[in-house]
Amino acid sequence: MRSSERPPAGTALPQRARIAVLAGRVTAMVSRLTRRGGGMTISGHVALWLDPALITHLTRGRPVVVVSGTNGKTTTTRFVAAGLRARHQVVTNDSGANLVSGVAAALLASTDPRTCPAALEVDEFALPAVLRATEASVVVLLNLSRDQLDRGSEVSAHVRRWATALAAAPTAVVVANADDPLVCAAVLGARPDGTAVRWVATGSRRGVDVPLCPRCQAAWATPWPMWACGACGLARPTPAWTAHEGRVTGPGGEDIAVQLALPGQVNVANAAMAAAACDVLSVPPSVTLAAASSVDEVAGRYLRTTYDGVGVRLLLGKNPAGWTEVLDLIEPGAGPVVLAVNAGVADGVDVSWLWDVPFEQLRGRRVVATGERSEDLSVRLHYAGVEHEREVDPVRAAVRLGGADCEIVANYTAFTQVRARLRASHRPRTPYVTTAGR
Repeated sequence: MRSSERPPAGTALPQRARIAVLAGRVTAMVSRLTRRGGGMTISGHVALWLDPALITHLTRGRPVVVVSGTNGKTTTTRFVAAGLRARHQVVTNDSGANLVSGVAAALLASTDPRTCPAALEVDEFALPAVLRATEASVVVLLNLSRDQLDRGSEVSAHVRRWATALAAAPTAVVVANADDPLVCAAVLGARPDGTAVRWVATGSRRGVDVPLCPRCQAAWATPWPMWACGACGLARPTPAWTAHEGRVTGPGGEDIAVQLALPGQVNVANAAMAAAACDVLSVPPSVTLAAASSVDEVAGRYLRTTYDGVGVRLLLGKNPAGWTEVLDLIEPGAGPVVLAVNAGVADGVDVSWLWDVPFEQLRGRRVVATGERSEDLSVRLHYAGVEHEREVDPVRAAVRLGGADCEIVANYTAFTQVRARLRASHRPRTPYVTTAGR
């Protein structure tokens, strides 16, 4: 449905959409009652099968913030929702169901008025489809890096898809990571003059995925991080927002101290992106950042608990860039570290990415390689010079280590398995509070 064909805000849902909403809600309830899952995926599939235009109907009249990227989507969406919630009711899928079906499920499950804002996490593959289905007010683009190599395309393909999608969404304000050349190439491919783009300096280190200019494949003329291509002119834009060590500076020069319950500079950067997005919808940065400070767990990420007498913290790493950021979050010291790697469909069965993760920085710590691909992980740790043990079960490994608090770092399916077991015996611990990332 083209925007010119959309009925005005407040128009009642068409009968087909009402039937789809009812069917989706019933499906979700049955899924939960029969303990087959939370119902987010199946309810969205059922509702969209009955009405493929359902997302368009359910977002009409709403301000919509779409958050996408390879890493940090769930956390940033949670920050955006927290900021908007300070002023409004909010519809969100910030639990991580980020495909088109998950977006539909979040919208149809909501009992909020259809005029309240929506904060929607969207997978980088699904971004074009969601932008076609909505009239997004704000599009937040975090980063692009290699992910799920066996079933995902090269990141250059995402650059082209994103540029095409943004060109078809001219009314959306784009909040984009100025330090990621892939994001910049996509945004400037759609908006060469930078119209309605708010650039954010996040301090991210994305050079490993972008050894050459993504636009023309020439070598960079100036070094990282002030990257610039001498051949085609692609260069780091001047940011309006900046994430410092524990601070966020906005376009008016307002410098705000950030006290997050989530650790690391990466989350200060996520908070800056959220503040820039909410600012478009007239929520002051100070309000968004204060609301973000109350977030101490994101769908199990950073969960701190005690299991069988052992203190643990659970961290998620999905790809080389994500693992690099997570390893930087691990507190210095001699505490043990459990690494868990699976290779299920949701992870990608190709684990060659292990060789791009800087496991060398774990030298001198007690480390255990676990998960379905613990043998592959063990080989990588051997060549990294990291002395380690091997145990298939990550939770059993943490219990066996005993004593000092343990960090468990896991990729996606390993993370979900560990999270379920930890939550079954969850005893909350004092949140990790930081004013600056490492």
